[in-house]
Amino acid sequence: MPFLVKNSKRINISNENYILVIVMAKKASKEEMIGFHKGALTTLAKEREEMAKVLSIVEQLMQMHVKSLQDLGVDLTKEVKKQKTSVKKPKIPIEDII
Repeated sequence: MPFLVKNSKRINISNENYILVIVMAKKASKEEMIGFHKGALTTLAKEREEMAKVLSIVEQLMQMHVKSLQDLGVDLTKEVKKQKTSVKKPKIPIEDII
């Protein structure tokens, strides 16, 4: 959803709170901006730690399924070769997604 920001600069973003933070940061003093960025980094570091925990759990689950398939006699190397020969979609740059 489009929003108008000071100086008629158009920003397309879906989260209104994020736009307010951007506008407030431009008007804030240097100390406030430093605090804002430090707080953002702290939050993002915690998010990264949580993401690592989730990734670890997913990896363990995948290993369990791989072992079960091997125990059942499924040849996973053939499956991997099949996937590599299939057509791959081009990756979309993150800038185009945002």
